[in-house]
Amino acid sequence: MIQNTELIRQAQSGDVHAFALLYEQIYRDLYRFALYTLRHEQDAEDAVSEAVTDAFAQIGSLREAGAFSAWMFRILSKKCARRIRSYRDFQEELDESIPAPQKDLEEQMDTRSAFESLPPQDRLILSLNLFAGYSSQEISDTLGMNPNTVRSRQSRALKKMQQMLGGQCDESR
Repeated sequence: MIQNTELIRQAQSGDVHAFALLYEQIYRDLYRFALYTLRHEQDAEDAVSEAVTDAFAQIGSLREAGAFSAWMFRILSKKCARRIRSYRDFQEELDESIPAPQKDLEEQMDTRSAFESLPPQDRLILSLNLFAGYSSQEISDTLGMNPNTVRSRQSRALKKMQQMLGGQCDESR
């Protein structure tokens, strides 16, 4: 942690190498989060790239060195949210010669809709746990929340999604 604190101080002074070392420590987690959120490799890479560019430009505004990872995830989650909104706004006529996927698209859309209806903080907690693989303790450290609050918000969010999906989650067990 002391090493990261020093790297952050150096990055805030404009040291590109120090920022690159910090980024290197969390790149995989950032990319995994973006990929599972956006479901498209190129979009995930672009979102991470934009987040890192913004973070480097704004590193001076980071007040607490221990919050670097959480700060980066907040920036990335905003980039992902913007991309998701742009998906909904994008209208293109589909080529009917493209074969339909074998997966149940209606179920996927229902699940995505239920997920997107959750409050942003709950979506972030679920994403960090389910998509990025963080434990409730790691999420609480990242977001500066009590671990019990993280677990309770996660449980309520999953129950809300289950209700919205009409109990479909129980059928798969």
